[in-house]
Amino acid sequence: MSNQINGEMPLFPEQEIKGTLEDITYYNDENGYTVAKFLLDVDQQKITVVGHLPGTHPGEALHLKGLWTTHPTYGRQFEVHSYRVLAPATRLGIERYLGSGLIKGVGPATAKRIVDHFGMETLEIIENHPEKLMEVSSIGRKRIKIIQNAWEVQKNIKDVMIFLQSYNISTSLALKIYKQYGEQSIQVLKEDPYQLAREMFGVGFKTADRIAMEMGQKVDAPSRITAGIIYTLEHMSYEGHCYAHQDELILRCAEILNISGESIQAEIHSLIGSKKVIAEEDAIYLPHFYYAETGVAAQLEKIASSSLDRLDMLSHADWDQLYRWLDKVTSFQLTIEQKNAIKMSLTEKVSVLTGGPGTGKSTITDSIIKVLQSFNCRALLAAPTGRAAKRLNETTGLQASTIHRLLEYSPRSNQFLRNQKNPLDTDLIIVDEASMVDIILMYHLLNAVKEGTHILLVGDKDQLPSVGAGNVLRDLIVSGVLPVTLLNTIFRQAEGSYIISNAHRVNQGQMPVFEKNSSDFFLFPESDPQKAADWVIEIVANRLNARFGYDPLRDVQILSPMHRGEAGVRELNKRLQQALNPAGGKKKEYRLGERFFRVGDRIMQVRNNYEKGIFNGDIGIISAIDLEEQVVEINIDENRIRYDYAELDELELAYAISIHKSQGSEFPVVVIPLLTQHYMMLQRNLLYTAITRARQKVVLVGSKKAIAMAVKNNKTAQRNTRLSEMLAQSRVLPITAG
Repeated sequence: MSNQINGEMPLFPEQEIKGTLEDITYYNDENGYTVAKFLLDVDQQKITVVGHLPGTHPGEALHLKGLWTTHPTYGRQFEVHSYRVLAPATRLGIERYLGSGLIKGVGPATAKRIVDHFGMETLEIIENHPEKLMEVSSIGRKRIKIIQNAWEVQKNIKDVMIFLQSYNISTSLALKIYKQYGEQSIQVLKEDPYQLAREMFGVGFKTADRIAMEMGQKVDAPSRITAGIIYTLEHMSYEGHCYAHQDELILRCAEILNISGESIQAEIHSLIGSKKVIAEEDAIYLPHFYYAETGVAAQLEKIASSSLDRLDMLSHADWDQLYRWLDKVTSFQLTIEQKNAIKMSLTEKVSVLTGGPGTGKSTITDSIIKVLQSFNCRALLAAPTGRAAKRLNETTGLQASTIHRLLEYSPRSNQFLRNQKNPLDTDLIIVDEASMVDIILMYHLLNAVKEGTHILLVGDKDQLPSVGAGNVLRDLIVSGVLPVTLLNTIFRQAEGSYIISNAHRVNQGQMPVFEKNSSDFFLFPESDPQKAADWVIEIVANRLNARFGYDPLRDVQILSPMHRGEAGVRELNKRLQQALNPAGGKKKEYRLGERFFRVGDRIMQVRNNYEKGIFNGDIGIISAIDLEEQVVEINIDENRIRYDYAELDELELAYAISIHKSQGSEFPVVVIPLLTQHYMMLQRNLLYTAITRARQKVVLVGSKKAIAMAVKNNKTAQRNTRLSEMLAQSRVLPITAG
C-alpha cells in the first residue's frame, strides 16, 4: 500500500516504531516479503508487521519506518517501508537473537547458557573476546571457532543485505551470493550483476536484470543485451534445445529485454565475431552445445569405422551354436528377434536396443553378458541415474554405476578423468535408460570409448527425452545409419496384470483398460481438482496401506504432470507432509521461507552435486537435523549426505514429484493425478512414462476426458537438434537394418 500519489508528497507522514521481532508468521523466500509478530518497546504491545524484511531473525531489535493500515480480514497492522537492525535491548532479546539459527554452532539451549553467563555483555564478548566463551559449560575451543567464524560471516552477510535491501533480495539469495563470492560479493554485484545469473544455481536473468537496472544499467547497454542473449540460449537449453533459430532468439530476447530486434541482431553478430556464440546457417549455438553435438557425430563415426575390434572373435563365431548354448543356460527360449539383438550388439561397434516395458531388454542384456563371460571378455554397465544403475545391477548381477562415476568426474577440476587420453579399458560398454542421456553427457561418454571397444545403448525411445539438451536416443534411431533393434513382442505380463498391457495401449494411442477385477491398475474418477487432490491424500495416506500393506513413505510415489494447482506437485507435497509427517513432539525441523524440512521427510535432489556424488532426481529421507551446526542429513540409497542450510535450495519435498523427474526410476506403486486443468502437459509420452514407472500398481486419479486428451496428443515438443542430420550425412557409418 502506498501513501504517495503521482510522485507528490505523502498523504500521511511515515511513522517510526522500535521493538523486537517476536515470530515470523510468513516469509516469501523469493522477495523477502514477511508477516511477523512484533513487540513494541514503548508499551510491550504485540502487533503484526508486514513488508519486505529480508535478513531479519526472531529476537532482533528493529527500527521500522512505515504506515499503520487496516486489513479487511486481519485488522490493524504496520506496513514496513524500510528498517534497520538495532542491537537487542534485553537479555531475552539477545537470547532469542542468538538462538534463532542466526549463528552456526548456537542453538536455543546454547544461547540460553551464554546469556545466563554474560547477560547484556554477550554480544560484545562474542565480537571482541570470544575466548571467554570457554567459561560457559559445553563450549570448547572447536565450538568457539565455529561461533567466531559464523559471527564474522553474519557481519559480512549483513553488509551484503544492507547493500541489497533496496533491491528486495531474499535472505537465502544473500547467503548464496556470500557463499559464492565471499567478501567480494558487493564488488561483483557492482561490476557485473549478470554474473549471478551465469554462475549461480537458482538465480535467473530477471533477478540479475532488476539489480542491474536499479544500479543504473542502461536499457540498451551492450552488456545487458549480451547477458539477455546468453540467458535466452541457456533457458532454451533447459527446454531441451541445443540451439535457437535466430528469428526465435531475437523475438524471445526482445520480450525479456523490452528493446528492438535490430539492437539484438547487431549484438548477435558481435557475439558471433567474438566466438561467444556459434552460427550454423540460422542456428545459433552456445559453444559447448555446438561442440558436443558435432563431437557426438564425429565420435560415433570414429568408433564405428575403427579397424580395431576387441570383440572380433565374435564376428567369426558359430552363432547357431551360441544360440543353442544360450537356450540351455537361460531359463527361456530366445526368439529370433532377441537372438538378432544379441548378435548385433556383439558384432557391431555401435548399436541401439529399444523397446517398451516387458519386451525383453533386460533378458537380452543378461544374455549378452553371459556370452561375453564365456569368451573371457569384459563389459562395463552404466546408467544416467543412481536409481537406474541400481536396477541394472539387480537385473544383471554385475556392478553398474552412474555415467558420471564411470567417467570418474572430479569436482575439484570440474572434469571427467576418463577421456580420449585416459579411455575406459573394456570390451563393451552397455548404457541403460539411454533416452535420459543428454547431448553433453553423451559427448563425454563417447570421448572415453577406447578404440575397438563396442558400445550398446539400451532404452525406450517413446519415453520422455532427457532433462538436459538434446534428444540423443531418438536422433540416433531417426538418422537411419546406426544398427537398431526395435523390440515389439511383449513377454513380461503376469496373468491378470494390466500395467504393461495398458502402457503399450497408451503408447499405441488407445485408452487404457479399467477392469473391476484388476489387481494392479485402478482409476478413481474425479474431475474436480480439489476433490481429486483429496482422493490422492486419502489413497496414499490410508487406503494403499490398509488394503495392500504399502508403506506410504517408501513404497508409494505420486507423479503429477504439473507443479502448480490443487493436484500439482507443490500443493500435494504440503498436504502429504502434514498427513504423513506432521510437526510435533521432539521432531526437529527447519523453516526455509514457506517450506519446512522435517526429520522423516521424503526429499529429492533437484540439481547435480558432483562434490557430494548426488544427482538430479535422487530421492532420500531426512534422517537428522542439527539446529546448532545448521546441518540437515539425508539418507540417500543408504549413504548419509550432509547439507548446510545454505545448500537446502538443492532439495525439494518428494512425496509428490513431476513425471519428468521420475525418469529412470521405478516404484512399487505410482499414483497419478490427471485432470483437464493439466491440459498444457497432457501428452502421450508423459502418461506412458508415468505408467511405466510402476512395478506393482498404478492408481490414476482424475477424469477419463483428461486421460483421453493425453492419449490422443502425440505431438511431442520438437527440440532443436541437428544430430540426426549430421549422422545421416556421414559416409562412414554402416547402414544396418535391425
